[in-house]
Amino acid sequence: MSTGLGLPAGRFAPRGGWSFFWQMYRGQFATALATQVAYRGATLIWVFTSIVHPLVSIVVWRSVAGGGRVAGYDASGFVTYFALEMVVNHVTFVWIMWEMEWRIRTGAYSPLLVRPVHPIHTDICQNLAYKLLGLVGILPAAVLLVLLFGGDLSVFTTGSVLAGLLATALAMVLRFMVEWTLSLAAFWVTKVSAINSVYFSLIAFLGGGFAPLAVLPGAAQTLAWWTPFPWGNIAWVNQVVTGRAVGVDLVRGYLAQLAWIAVALVVLKLVWARAVRTYSAVGS
Repeated sequence: MSTGLGLPAGRFAPRGGWSFFWQMYRGQFATALATQVAYRGATLIWVFTSIVHPLVSIVVWRSVAGGGRVAGYDASGFVTYFALEMVVNHVTFVWIMWEMEWRIRTGAYSPLLVRPVHPIHTDICQNLAYKLLGLVGILPAAVLLVLLFGGDLSVFTTGSVLAGLLATALAMVLRFMVEWTLSLAAFWVTKVSAINSVYFSLIAFLGGGFAPLAVLPGAAQTLAWWTPFPWGNIAWVNQVVTGRAVGVDLVRGYLAQLAWIAVALVVLKLVWARAVRTYSAVGS
């Protein structure tokens, strides 16, 4: 397959075997991590801004709860929820929807398409490097929020935390694939800021970013769980880490995440195939 410019479209699967693939990932990840360390000031700024939303949410929802409970959450429960949300959002956050537009508009995407591997692998390495370095600041900040505002630590057990790590990993994969697919709209639309705004509003509302889904009306909760947003964000991870989802419900949740990942992969491949055939960059 090639682009409209005669460039190879890149491959999802390794061209030189898994040994080559592993070496490529190791090299690209090392390069991406070195870049993040070199620009650690920018990473620290992003980490600091990531604290603002959960901090405001904690103050607001603690006031709403007062001395009682709202949708099963008391004041300490809300503190724990939004401290955890800060960590999950950092681990699942993807900036490719802004990056893709710039690459295509400036023609910077052309060199990426002539490489022997699919461009998505470069983005995966860069994303993982940012998340790894950022956790150095995010994790202590989350613990500090819980301690300062009296979060409930009793909900965490070894089993629930381990189950939550798996749920978080699957959420990270799902959100990355969904957002990478949506970013391909930049192949047809010069400015995708409106699409980005709609998407991030949906994921904040239906994914539990603004508040736990339990505070929404019943119909809205049902609608949310039939979308990929809760499964790739804090809504599902919180259920797992705090022990609200166990046994059959836990297995069903994992299966739902895997199902959405499979759907996202199929859609990504279909959209990518059409995108590279119509590729043209402004000024190229």
